[in-house]
Amino acid sequence: MDDVLFQITKDQLETGMRGYPVGYCTTSFVDPIKGLFYRGRPISELYKWEPERVLFLLLHGKEGSSSDIATFGGELKKRAHCSSAVIKHIESLPRQGHPMKLFNAALLVLGALEGAEDYKEDCLNLIAKLPHLVAAVINYHAGWGDTPAPRDDLSYMENFAHMLNVPDKNQHLAEVLRLFNILHYDHGGGNLSCFVGKAIASGLEDMFGAICGAMCGLAGPRHGKANQDCLTFVRSVLDEVGERATPADIEKLVRNRLENKELVFGFGHAVLRAEDARATIFYNYAQDHFPDHPLVKIALLLRTEGPKVLKENPKISDPYPNVDAVSGTVLSAGGFPYPEYYTVIFGLSRVVGIAIQIVYERLEARGGKGTPIVRPRYLYKGP
Repeated sequence: MDDVLFQITKDQLETGMRGYPVGYCTTSFVDPIKGLFYRGRPISELYKWEPERVLFLLLHGKEGSSSDIATFGGELKKRAHCSSAVIKHIESLPRQGHPMKLFNAALLVLGALEGAEDYKEDCLNLIAKLPHLVAAVINYHAGWGDTPAPRDDLSYMENFAHMLNVPDKNQHLAEVLRLFNILHYDHGGGNLSCFVGKAIASGLEDMFGAICGAMCGLAGPRHGKANQDCLTFVRSVLDEVGERATPADIEKLVRNRLENKELVFGFGHAVLRAEDARATIFYNYAQDHFPDHPLVKIALLLRTEGPKVLKENPKISDPYPNVDAVSGTVLSAGGFPYPEYYTVIFGLSRVVGIAIQIVYERLEARGGKGTPIVRPRYLYKGP
């Protein structure tokens, strides 16, 4: 890459460092038109894989053979159980507040009781144990009873679906969770949660503390909680226009919301300039499996009518749906209509990419020296 000299101007300060290169991401990148790629492979191809196969690709930078994937899957199963002490501590936490608070506490508990003080080992252990840990957090917070142990005869996300004590569990749940999981593993190196996790690890905090900080970053409505807020929005649209809504009804609703300076959730992205490839996958899945579900009908109408209205505003650089526009709708239609847990399930996925990027920055970057501690310069502003 050619060296690029940046001259910082005053109007570029206090902008969240948006667009400024600070390092390398080896796991994934986002093309503004084509969307998300893992290790150079498009998500439009990878979503059809099993999670173990995608995880192997992200961890090793190459596609594994059938034998590699079988061995790797067995290794994940060997490490999949959180200790009874970890589960006991999770079940002693307060149930008040958003379940992301419990998830963050659970990550610290897991690190305190089972951390290896080795970034690479902790990365693999964390990925393996996440389904058990997250299922325990959700079951406890929801009051759904004791969490079953992982089973050796089930795959990575089949185990997660098995361990979730969802009332009236249906046959679509495991497949919907598999799809959601793969589509959310990673999204470049500069999104808030990923950057925060790597920044914390740059001070040599262990993997679990760094990931806890990353998940605190994910928890906000500008980042991971957007999928929860988007489903709330789709539900409100359904309540307002009803199941028999027409495209004209949705267009009118979007216009009215914009005129009243109300938010229209699920559109736009910092990098993308076309419909999010992950959203396209979810829309297609919803059309194929849940075409008559009321929320799916509304989400599909918003998909066409939202951009039509938003394109009229020249200040909007990306008027197209992002993944949050439809992911919660698919989870609901697939048997998990509990939006308060969507950010936790997002975290279950995104921890994977962040942990692998932390391993790179701590053990592999700069010829094995690792990156230095994060220390941007702030200019004094005062009397």
